[in-house]
Amino acid sequence: MFASAYKAYEELSPSMKAYLDGKTATHDGARGFDKNADVYPISVHPVVVRHPDSGRKLLFVNREFTSHINEVPAAESRGMLEFLCDHIARPHWNMRFRWTDHSIAFWDNRCTQHFAIWDYWPNVRSGYRMFVKGTERPAAG
Repeated sequence: MFASAYKAYEELSPSMKAYLDGKTATHDGARGFDKNADVYPISVHPVVVRHPDSGRKLLFVNREFTSHINEVPAAESRGMLEFLCDHIARPHWNMRFRWTDHSIAFWDNRCTQHFAIWDYWPNVRSGYRMFVKGTERPAAG
C-alpha cells in the first residue's frame, strides 16, 4: 500500500493547515525497531515539510516513528497524531500495488508512505533498498 503525503496535506482544511504551520514532531527510531538495541536515531522535523525537488508541501508524520508533536500538551499531541495518521491512511490517496511476476515498485520516501502487505504467499518477495545520496533535512513547508 502506498499513500501520498502530498495529497493528504492538500486535502486538509485551511484551518488545520494553519494549526500545523510551525509545529514540529519527534521521530524516534526505537518505536519501529528491535527494542533491545542500545541506540536509535531520534530526530525533530516539521510536521509539514516542503519537498526539496517538487516544492510541494506534505505531511511528515507517521504511525511507526512519530512519537509526539512538540509544541502542544501530550493529550493534544496524541489526538492530533491519531487524526493525522488516520487521515494519511484514508483510501482517497492510497493505492495498492498488486505483485505479479517480474513486478518492480519504487517510490520516493520523502513524500510517500508505504505499508507492506503479506499477500504474496507462497511466493517470495525480495527487494533491494536503494537511497539517493543527499544531505537535505526535511525543511518546513
